[in-house]
Amino acid sequence: MRSYLQQGWRDIWNSVNASNLWLLLGWVEIRQRYARSKIGPFWLTISMAVLVTALGLVYGTLFKADLKDYLPMLAIGFVFWAFISTSINDGCNAYIAANAYIKQVPTPRGIFVFQTVWRNLIILAHNFVIVVLVLLIFKIDFWRHLPLFVLGFLLVVWNLLWLVTFLSLVCARFRDLPQIVASFIQVIFYITPILFKRDMLDKYPLLIDLNPFAHLIEVVRSPLLGQQVPAESWWVCLVMAVLGSLLALFMHGRYRARIPYWV
Repeated sequence: MRSYLQQGWRDIWNSVNASNLWLLLGWVEIRQRYARSKIGPFWLTISMAVLVTALGLVYGTLFKADLKDYLPMLAIGFVFWAFISTSINDGCNAYIAANAYIKQVPTPRGIFVFQTVWRNLIILAHNFVIVVLVLLIFKIDFWRHLPLFVLGFLLVVWNLLWLVTFLSLVCARFRDLPQIVASFIQVIFYITPILFKRDMLDKYPLLIDLNPFAHLIEVVRSPLLGQQVPAESWWVCLVMAVLGSLLALFMHGRYRARIPYWV
């Protein structure tokens, strides 16, 4: 097991050293997607802003919530949920989509993991404009908790890196898994406190406590709202990141050589 962990870590480290390659691949993919468009990737920002506004007005009215409290909660949660869910879904197809490179060029496999997360970080940067505008419009004091937001965001990215590393591998081997994961993510959305507040499920606390995505959202949303992050959310995200990284490194070290035959 130790040798597989070392091999997996060696490949990931070589991928980090090849950052110029995956940074370029991720950026070029975004540019190609919006080639000849005047607004470019900001179409993502516009569509996200319209969706958040519509959902905020509709669900805020249904829940009889104060828009000043509800809309910032929804905007931050929805923007980061889009980042998390899209990274996972794209990660399932990371090796499958890059099969031409994998079959022809002897590169570290982790490059395509970093490319996937980097591409979605670029999209998040565009959508984060909405979060900033909402915080400014509703005059939310988040500056004191900004270091906690940075820490929470790094934990989210860390968890996404091992998730994409693991899922890209198993989905390349089992082609039905991407559809299963996509359906699972869709279900999880409705039981994660994004459209509703955490305390609305007081009768069913396990739906929140046992939902890792709820904790991932919590560690980035609460600091931006000027609130304290529950201690259990920090622990869940940290433990999940450490154990998940060990699993992903082991799988990556053991099976990465078989990827060209799977794709």
